[in-house]
Amino acid sequence: MAAADALVCLVTTPPDQADAIATALVTERLAACVNVVARVHSVYRWEGEVQRDDESLLVAKTTRAVLPALEEALRSLHPYENFELVALDVAGGAPDYLAWIADSTISD
Repeated sequence: MAAADALVCLVTTPPDQADAIATALVTERLAACVNVVARVHSVYRWEGEVQRDDESLLVAKTTRAVLPALEEALRSLHPYENFELVALDVAGGAPDYLAWIADSTISD
């Protein structure tokens, strides 16, 4: 797989749901791996007010082809009305690791 096909996706979740969401994404082959950063403190604007929450950060490794299915899964798994999903292009990486991402996720 070319590095251009790999994505790293960032998703914030309530801490008590992070492991379940991460497990579902890997089980369904929507991500090869999801790192769970147990606690991040988020400051954001929501409904005209500045909000502060402790969340968990999911760092999901996947492919461009899988992104639409990953987003759809998050729509059903995620409790937030407007959940974070930011997909970042991978500029490069270890070829074997990038191949593992492709082999571990669903294909077209």
